[in-house]
Amino acid sequence: MTYISGLKDLIKLKEQHPEYEMILHSDQGSVYSSKAFNDLLPAYGITHSMSRAGTPTDNAAMEAINGWLKAEMFMDMHITGERPVKQEIDDYIVFFNEQRPAYSLGYLTPKQYRDSYESAKAT
Repeated sequence: MTYISGLKDLIKLKEQHPEYEMILHSDQGSVYSSKAFNDLLPAYGITHSMSRAGTPTDNAAMEAINGWLKAEMFMDMHITGERPVKQEIDDYIVFFNEQRPAYSLGYLTPKQYRDSYESAKAT
């Protein structure tokens, strides 16, 4: 999987929901700062946001998730390399969203928190 496959998914989502304001946040990697990449985004109505050089705290939420993913996948989930990495990551995302309670969400999973928010909003 490369950056372009993820970008294709984002473009597809934007085409399905043109009413959404889309902001793609990235670091200052060579791909994300290239002219070709930055010329492509506005053509699809996607705004590019970029972290300042050497400041991972500009994207602290994603940095935290990347850290959890690495630690939990390799230490807690005992990745063996027998399955494709994409499948391992997909399974981790389900685990993270549907099975892993979060202290900051009152020990609910993100899915439970979202569902309780949606039901409270409906009443």
